[in-house]
Amino acid sequence: MTQTETRAFTDQKLENMVGNLLRAGVSLSALVVLFGGIIYLARHGREPASYTVFHGEPSDLKSLGGIVRYAFAFHGRGIIQLGLLLLIATPVLRVVLSIWGFAEEHDRMYMIFTGIVLIVLLYSLLGSGSAF
Repeated sequence: MTQTETRAFTDQKLENMVGNLLRAGVSLSALVVLFGGIIYLARHGREPASYTVFHGEPSDLKSLGGIVRYAFAFHGRGIIQLGLLLLIATPVLRVVLSIWGFAEEHDRMYMIFTGIVLIVLLYSLLGSGSAF
């Protein structure tokens, strides 16, 4: 037996874990957005649409704290925004899981490359002046 055959953690296991994480993240996100959409339409579906003036998102829904407050208060828009945040978090979690998997495999080169990807992702989400 070679060294790779005797390892308890393999590339195939990591690939399966990443695939399951991505499926679960996208599915959960879709369900949360659907739930928020149903609540929003139940409360505001019969309101007449006005296309003369653009109304953006309330300022409370432009921060993580505001989104969480609105979602836990069962406001449709807050729940939809929370679902979208879950969708954005899914690939970030995939990168974190990959770093852990490469650490289990003792593959330093891929750990370093994946760590760089994680830093770039986090900078683009958090450090570039966004509201989160």
